[in-house]
Amino acid sequence: MITTFAATPITVKDEAVLFAFDDHSIPLQDNLFLTFKQVQKHPANPVLRAGPPGSPDDRGCIIYGSVLPVGGKLRMWYLAWPRAETAPEESGRPMAYAESADGVHWERPNLGLVEWQGSRDNNLCLIEPSIWPVDDYLCVMHDPDDPDPARRYKLGYIFRAPASALRPVGNDPHRLAPVMATAVSPDGLHWQLVRPGEMTIAEKFEVSGIYKFGGMYHASGQQLNPWAWLPDGRKCGRLMTVYQSADFEHWSSARSLAFVRPGYVPRTPSEGEEVHMGAGFWNRGNVLVGLYGLWHGATNATTWPQDRLGGVRLDLGLVVSNDGLHFREPAPDFAVILRGDYGEWDCIGMLQGHAFANMGERTCIWYSQWDTTGGGHLEEIGLGTLRRDGFAHFSRYHAFAEGHFVTCALQADGPFRLSLNADDVSSASPLLVELLDEQVRPIADYTAADCLPVTESGLRVPVRWRSRETIPGLAGRFKVRVILAAGGEEQQKVYAVYLREGEQDVRD
Repeated sequence: MITTFAATPITVKDEAVLFAFDDHSIPLQDNLFLTFKQVQKHPANPVLRAGPPGSPDDRGCIIYGSVLPVGGKLRMWYLAWPRAETAPEESGRPMAYAESADGVHWERPNLGLVEWQGSRDNNLCLIEPSIWPVDDYLCVMHDPDDPDPARRYKLGYIFRAPASALRPVGNDPHRLAPVMATAVSPDGLHWQLVRPGEMTIAEKFEVSGIYKFGGMYHASGQQLNPWAWLPDGRKCGRLMTVYQSADFEHWSSARSLAFVRPGYVPRTPSEGEEVHMGAGFWNRGNVLVGLYGLWHGATNATTWPQDRLGGVRLDLGLVVSNDGLHFREPAPDFAVILRGDYGEWDCIGMLQGHAFANMGERTCIWYSQWDTTGGGHLEEIGLGTLRRDGFAHFSRYHAFAEGHFVTCALQADGPFRLSLNADDVSSASPLLVELLDEQVRPIADYTAADCLPVTESGLRVPVRWRSRETIPGLAGRFKVRVILAAGGEEQQKVYAVYLREGEQDVRD
């Protein structure tokens, strides 16, 4: 077991990852700055297109959903959007399923579970009882450690309920309000509602995230006034809140104000810079990384035809959390995924999902287009990639001088290994690593003088001290210092530090 002591102690079984942009895991820095990276969009985009006429997703497919690597394949759950003239009455936007080996080529398996247009030959998942049809965002998490096999997959999604059934907040103009439903499944295809007929959270709450962190389940999503407000009581537009549960059945009525755009100025909803639909998360065990909707508010001045939201556009920004309740933006307003140029398939609004996977040397992120103009553009799913875990890297600010960083306190219950995700490293521009105690004093045998200089680039370059790669175990807590040595023509780039339990080096 490895425990990180960033915002709160978090214990992971196999590996902890300390990202360069995570200033709680890496709080101390000297002569360093961060460079953030945008994804490279795949040339085959969109990789999952709208289905044929009459299919459940003939108007579009939206990664208001999840992509999870399970059992040697990628499993995708997405929101199918049917055309109104072909959709069965009260169908909503149903939950659909696809599979892929490479993340680019996707198959819609014939599940035979749900009748659509008089046939069960489709890829729709079954949610029973069928009292709350999926209307909007759905998010799936895999929970393999749940002792009940029937609950190994967990789902949160939005359905519509009468506003009269919700906790009163004054005059509610909405006859039907978006509310969270939850379900569990043994296989991710056959789902059972949790506490059917009961409101798990009796508020207008557009759930967009389900995850387990620090031993608790969390439901994150979008709220706005009058259901949410700023800490000083001022009204607000879209922001992110988080509810908690110990058992995935009973949810807190209290919530955290999880994320508001830095410098947010209260304005009429939809007109400001807001947080659209919370965030889609990647749970790395000791840290949550997410993409949120950078809502660029309506200007009411646009040359686009049928621009029904008055000029709203969306990109996707980066957030991070070390406790599951509070999120921060490492680079305010930086778009990890930027909408395309006019005329491209994703030129209007970006939508995020829980759709991340490391595949070989790349981090893959799936996203969707949203046509805020109402101009009839299809909603489809694209793929963007980065260097593996390559959201941002450290470099030396003053190139002529050494730089270094020190991590938060760490603890390992047994042997462990350290490796670095780094680039532009050489014998002329090496990296050195040392272990420190909690008082930031070098630990004998693991000082910078004992370290064999790291002189090669790579995604998981092992750290050695006098030919020793495995640290047999340390009493108490320790910290890690990584030194970017001065000299050489290249500026070293450090993306992440990995601590892996055990004696085997895993280069995945």
